[in-house]
Amino acid sequence: MRHKIVAGNWKMHKNAEETEDFLNELIDQLPDDLNAEIIVAPTFVNLASAADHVEFTPITVAAQNMHQAESGAYTGEISAAMLKSIGVSTVILGHSERRAYFNETDAALANKVDTALKHEMRVIFCFGEELKDRQNGQHFNVVENQLREGLFQITDKDWEQIVLAYEPVWAIGTGETASPEQAQEMHAFIRNTIRTRYPKIADEVSIVYGGSVKPENAKEIFSKPDVDGGLIGGAALKVADFVAIASAI
Repeated sequence: MRHKIVAGNWKMHKNAEETEDFLNELIDQLPDDLNAEIIVAPTFVNLASAADHVEFTPITVAAQNMHQAESGAYTGEISAAMLKSIGVSTVILGHSERRAYFNETDAALANKVDTALKHEMRVIFCFGEELKDRQNGQHFNVVENQLREGLFQITDKDWEQIVLAYEPVWAIGTGETASPEQAQEMHAFIRNTIRTRYPKIADEVSIVYGGSVKPENAKEIFSKPDVDGGLIGGAALKVADFVAIASAI
């Protein structure tokens, strides 16, 4: 069901003590009348403690990645069942850094999505074009292909467990941000692309924007009709900034 979401992807930041301190501050500072689901994605080593820490709060803990196999000789990897066993039922898949630095392909991501859904996990599925794609006028084609190759194998029912995160790669960690109009244009395109295969789903799925969202630009970006929140990187590492962004919803 479509709803507002503000998710913080901490990437490889925050040790155990810093994670606990951040969550304590976040719990204290979140407004009671916030009109969005709040998600934080700590590192793997802090997931269990974070999940315990927010158990009786409105905050959801998500993993930053998982392996597609059920188990096996995959040194350093984490399975869906392992995540579920510590109370984590949401996972980010397909982040641009995973695609770029760890060579995750659309086919591998489709397998990960299938595994996550099999374990009744919610997936925040990331996708988006690089700068060269936009400069060459291929950004719509790239996004459509990533959606079709990564998600169009799932059923209508499965979409209840999917959140889409559009992240223009050229606007991640660069300080550059797609204009609110560019974000809305792509989010509307994404919704229309889904409609070609899943006509009953398109208006129900939440599509969040991920690309250097800050307190200064969040309100304008979030005001667009097809933008349902944000997947926040750097600004999610400071409680005040993260709360300000969440409050912009």
